[in-house]
Amino acid sequence: MTIYFDIFETPYGWMGAVASEKGLLRTTLPQPSPEDCAAQLGESLDGAEPDPERFLPLREKVTRYLNGEDVTLADEAIDVEDASPFHQAAWKACRSIPKGETRTYKWLAAQAGKPLAPRAAGQAMARNRLALIIPCHRVVASDGSLRGFGKGASQLGLKQRLLDLENRAEQLPVGR
Repeated sequence: MTIYFDIFETPYGWMGAVASEKGLLRTTLPQPSPEDCAAQLGESLDGAEPDPERFLPLREKVTRYLNGEDVTLADEAIDVEDASPFHQAAWKACRSIPKGETRTYKWLAAQAGKPLAPRAAGQAMARNRLALIIPCHRVVASDGSLRGFGKGASQLGLKQRLLDLENRAEQLPVGR
């Protein structure tokens, strides 16, 4: 199976993406440099071929999203067949959260078929390898507070920025 990748600049920094023929395998959150993206993509780049053309539609969509335009990333094809059934179910449920809204880890666990496993839902989000495509920034604690994002608490500011961005986009008039 051929694997492809691209690292591209966005309004929030550099992002990386890796894909198979079936869909996206991995994306990064915005990073300060292309080298930081490559480091985060790690072994998923082994044997991968650079193919910026393949990722042009994704690049354009992510850029528009990060510029605050009302676009969705939920229709991007993903390839997560190697993940556990629970992670797949949690990621699918996460992708169903409407832009500009949040849900709790408890809700996510219930949607994934394990209502008593909100911590497991949290672990599924912690292992989310498709940042923005699987919008784990929309998942919050039961009290509404922000919890882990992007490899720990250091990225909670970005989580809040993404939620604010989506809320602004939802308030824009149609046709903008």
